[in-house]
Amino acid sequence: MSSKDSHAAMQQLLALLEARYAIRVLWALRDGHPQTFRLLQDSVGGITPNTLNTRIKELREAGLLGHGSDGYCVTPAGVDLLKRLSDLPAFATKWVAAASKKKATPSP
Repeated sequence: MSSKDSHAAMQQLLALLEARYAIRVLWALRDGHPQTFRLLQDSVGGITPNTLNTRIKELREAGLLGHGSDGYCVTPAGVDLLKRLSDLPAFATKWVAAASKKKATPSP
């Protein structure tokens, strides 16, 4: 894959994940246990049924989310993506700590 193709693929993935609540929907399913629509809505928190329906449709079309008899779950591609995102909590913790420290330190 060329650099140009990689860039286009990244743009496409980021456009999907930047949609409101998209990452939260995937993150709510990261433990591998299927969730019903209502449970997923509760897990995500603050998402309207209409928005959840839209995100589910988009993520299913992208091959990251599936639906079985027990509810919604991530597909193997979704599991792969979540593995790659699994370093984010550690980064977020460091980032917030650094930002807090910077705010607490008075500027000269």
